[in-house]
Amino acid sequence: MKLKTLTLIAALASGSVYAQTVEVKDAWVRTTVAGQKATGAFMNISARDGAQLVGVSSPVAGVTEVHEMKMEGEIMKMRPVPILDIPAGKTLALKPGGYHVMLLDLKVPLAKGGSVPLTLVFKDARGAESKVELKVPVATVAPGAKMGSMPAMNHDKMPMDHSQHK
Repeated sequence: MKLKTLTLIAALASGSVYAQTVEVKDAWVRTTVAGQKATGAFMNISARDGAQLVGVSSPVAGVTEVHEMKMEGEIMKMRPVPILDIPAGKTLALKPGGYHVMLLDLKVPLAKGGSVPLTLVFKDARGAESKVELKVPVATVAPGAKMGSMPAMNHDKMPMDHSQHK
């Protein structure tokens, strides 16, 4: 089967990027502090005909993965998710405290006002792959969010069960 690749570049935080029937909006990466080796990337993804997010990568991180974070009893658990379904006609929010992209083993600090290259790989119902290449802004909170509306998440210091992480 021939692999079909579509590459798009987005430079604006509030802009939208389309790959076939996939739309990525409102992407941002959380800033880091000195010595911090992990952070999250967040965005809204929709797919007119449905799709799967099957891969992510960034040159600023040694490892880039889609993760799910959820409470199980009194313990916050985070685990990698190899495939994330995006239902047809719905918007899937990758946000703090839920599904998100983890940038692990960071090679450089991420300062407010900078940007991070991020590549998302999607697969449609026919199995065709497409890539969306983003330049994601680095911020302390989501663009348009009020300061203090989202808790800071320093993944290096959070008490979490990472037992399912590879």
